[in-house]
Amino acid sequence: MSEDPHAIIPPETLLGAYVQGVFPMADDEGLAWFSPEKRGLIPLDDRFHVPHGLKRALRKRPFEVRWNTAFREVMQGCASREETWIDASILESYCELHRLGFAHSVECWDGEGLQGGLYGVAIGRAFFGESMFSRKRDASKIALVHLVDRLREKEFELLDTQWLTEHLKQFGGYEVPRGRYLKLLARVVGT
Repeated sequence: MSEDPHAIIPPETLLGAYVQGVFPMADDEGLAWFSPEKRGLIPLDDRFHVPHGLKRALRKRPFEVRWNTAFREVMQGCASREETWIDASILESYCELHRLGFAHSVECWDGEGLQGGLYGVAIGRAFFGESMFSRKRDASKIALVHLVDRLREKEFELLDTQWLTEHLKQFGGYEVPRGRYLKLLARVVGT
């Protein structure tokens, strides 16, 4: 745990943790580090599934999708819920990673502003999805589809979701045991 709940996590500490399969979350007690027994992944091959209703929404193009134009605002959108693990320390730490070129946001905009998106960390050929939010229907899902397209284009091999949720299962999300995950991780981040 961090002594100062608002202290930034040094970028080298944060990046070093990711390449070892560890990530931080904050709670009322402070900062904690996690490496789940089973790791959630979203496939970047043909197993990635776009639900039928979302395909219809994508054809309508309800949002302009932007990259890295409102990173802090995306994080604040992700934190704006009853229970959150994003405190001031996490926010500032990831904003610093963004400034250094490691953390990225995918944003869905319309005429009324930012309506949803996601953010995460890229190291080597791995993208570590951190959180997503929606203010309007399908905004975070559309951001995810655009993320997968970009990761495929850039030949990424791993889209880590930390834990698998019911929401992510609809996209073909699955779990792998920690040992298998760490071998895959070492290969794609070059350690």
